[in-house]
Amino acid sequence: MDMIAVHARMQPEKLAAHDLTTGQRWTYRALDRLVAGLATVLKRRSVEPGVQVALHARNSVAQVALHFACARLGAIFVPLNWRLGEPELQTIVDLAEPMLVLGDNSAPGSIAGRAVLPFGAMVTEAETAEPALDQLPDWNAPSLILFTSGTTGVAKGVPLSERALRETAINFALLSRIDHTSTVLCEAPMFHIIGLVSNIRPVLTQGGTIVVSDGFQPDRTLARLADPHLGVTHFVGVPQMMEMMRGQPGFDPARLRHMVALISGGAPHDRADQQAWIDDGIPMVLGYGMSEAGTIFGMPLDCGILAEKLGSVGLSMPGVEMRICSANGSLVAPGEPGELKLRGTNVFCGYWRNAQETAAVFDDQGWFATGDIVRRDADGFHWIVDRKKDMFISGGENVYPAEVEAQLKSYPGLAECCLVSVPDARWGEVGHLVLVESPGASVSIDAVQAFLATRLARYKQPKLFTILTQLPRTATGKVRKGELREQLLQEQAPVPQ
Repeated sequence: MDMIAVHARMQPEKLAAHDLTTGQRWTYRALDRLVAGLATVLKRRSVEPGVQVALHARNSVAQVALHFACARLGAIFVPLNWRLGEPELQTIVDLAEPMLVLGDNSAPGSIAGRAVLPFGAMVTEAETAEPALDQLPDWNAPSLILFTSGTTGVAKGVPLSERALRETAINFALLSRIDHTSTVLCEAPMFHIIGLVSNIRPVLTQGGTIVVSDGFQPDRTLARLADPHLGVTHFVGVPQMMEMMRGQPGFDPARLRHMVALISGGAPHDRADQQAWIDDGIPMVLGYGMSEAGTIFGMPLDCGILAEKLGSVGLSMPGVEMRICSANGSLVAPGEPGELKLRGTNVFCGYWRNAQETAAVFDDQGWFATGDIVRRDADGFHWIVDRKKDMFISGGENVYPAEVEAQLKSYPGLAECCLVSVPDARWGEVGHLVLVESPGASVSIDAVQAFLATRLARYKQPKLFTILTQLPRTATGKVRKGELREQLLQEQAPVPQ
């Protein structure tokens, strides 16, 4: 029995979900009924344990119900990234091999030669279908596959079991003080770990309420967070969302002080922005997680601690086994950077149908190498330093590009920047910093160089600078650092005579 079914019996008339796009509301009894009806409809279409069901759709409560219906049947839900182009979607669908591909009104008619069936019609059918009886699926079998491309652009499927998802729900709820009185505004896309897991599982596990939106719009989102009728207590998003809300005309922090927490993750958060939220008396907490392991770290919701440990992604939970290791595998001392490795029920079991990538990240003792460099202080708080593969060695010293880029987060006239390594005859490797100017702005390379010279050790300072109009990115928005590096090297290469 999943937690929706549990709360349907414990508090049947409690509001479980509110869909802001359709205006519909579901009590726990009604949401349980929708999940059971969808399970019946899936069974009519021969969906059985181990079968994949894909969905190409914007956020909705019905999408949440479909995921739970798949889990009850022992099937595997595959939410598709609707931002991807046709070739990228085809790669994912060919890898996932879903038995059914469903879509909302914005979905294409077919993907990878498979017809996309109307999800709305399935939901309508489910509302009158005889509800399927509660089932007890294998808690260790996958019920969800999230696809992540990293910075290479090569899709990797991350299968997550109900046991792993429950562990994340417990960890996130503890760290974020989510309970039966909580209401979470869900706007991150549901093809992402934040959108479908962090936003959904903790609050439904605790018997609270999800308020589902079809997407983030800074002015609209800010109004919803301040709306006393919605009563939102928690909002989870990426740093850019938080910064955009603060930048709205007439921003008034007093309208948000009822909130328990704003939770930021998925990318580095500007310290000045975080400090501004804290100064306004609103807990802006950073956390750290990933598709492969769910919630790993989170900060206490105490503005005093947040200010003292500014920039930290927080503490780990007892259920998460972790270690921070040097290049030779030994544990590092507090304050020293090292690669984060994880083990436990929260961790996925391996990339979907990709034994080579799986073997590359798991050792023979079951430790998963995250590829992230972190450091931990004597109090047990953690900071993300950089991606292991982005680190380079210049003159025998480790350089972490994220540390350099963070110095320029609020630099006037600069929209974004990216540091990559390039070969150097003297130092082995040096940093090449690429700058992207804000619209209408002009940035001086000499001024940037002088600015960094007062803030970074000499070996960390970039030796080369380039201004570009944009950075190459994957469909999910991650910078393709390898492609950028090749582009810079080609431009530096001497022209053949």
